[in-house]
Amino acid sequence: MPHQHSSSGRLSPSGDTEDIVALLAPRLVHFAGVARTEHVTRAAQEMQVPQSTLSRAMVRLEQDLGVELFARRGRTVALTPAGRTFLGSVERALAEIERAAEEVRADADPATGKVAFGFLHTMGAETVPGLIQGFRADHPRVRFSLVQNYGEAMLEKLRAGELDLCLTSPVPDAPDLVGRRLDEQKLRLVVPADHRLAARRRVRLAEASEEAFVTLETGYGLRRLTDDLCQEAGFRPRIAFEGEEAETLRGLVAAGLGVALLPPPAVARPGVVELTVTAPRAAREIGVAWLDGHPDTPPVAAFKKFLLSRRGGLLPG
Repeated sequence: MPHQHSSSGRLSPSGDTEDIVALLAPRLVHFAGVARTEHVTRAAQEMQVPQSTLSRAMVRLEQDLGVELFARRGRTVALTPAGRTFLGSVERALAEIERAAEEVRADADPATGKVAFGFLHTMGAETVPGLIQGFRADHPRVRFSLVQNYGEAMLEKLRAGELDLCLTSPVPDAPDLVGRRLDEQKLRLVVPADHRLAARRRVRLAEASEEAFVTLETGYGLRRLTDDLCQEAGFRPRIAFEGEEAETLRGLVAAGLGVALLPPPAVARPGVVELTVTAPRAAREIGVAWLDGHPDTPPVAAFKKFLLSRRGGLLPG
């Protein structure tokens, strides 16, 4: 394999990284094959490429790098110290590419692939486990990566490609997302067990206008809904405490620190009474969202179809 020196095409030390990668990447597998066999003819046979093509690729690689990678003795070659250093990094890079390829192939496998699924904290105790149990009756080996968060944070994860699907409220209306309404969840006014309203079964929200409220933090969909419903009832809620999780708010209510508008709990909480709100109509819509135009792997497509089939029956009765 004759060796030639040429400054044309040689990489500048200040060259753009993306340009360097684009230039070198196609030749790395060939380099690793020649380095492994230390024989150009044998490497060409193993990789099923013409020997002349392989020889030219190695010469051009050295020209691009401006470094001698091989000491040549006919068709037999031996790595130079620089070549040995380069080979170590090339082998690690190729192994990482192979690992990444295997991972994405595994995640897309119809039988054993993975679904990255996000959902609201209030869906985690009962709704989501039931959904996954129902889905896996027909897809027993599909894997899930589960993320609990508030609605806006999950939509950002959809946009970033970190989630395939999410259950959220309200159903998003954005040009880059697709949202489908699945169900409706009634909200209750949660009061301490010794509260003046605790003996009631139903209540108008206006009757709590003088109460201190415990709510989720600003930015949560349920917080916006609480503010909107109170405004519709003719008052602005006096916020005593803000939190990030509904069951923590129930604990604050049980401690007598305020009242709250919350969806039903998975398990009844001692120390509180949950009242039906008759006016205004207190409910939130629950929907599924995904990134518009984003291709689905087979397991994601199957789970999306399953969720849409649960329209009107998503939530436990």
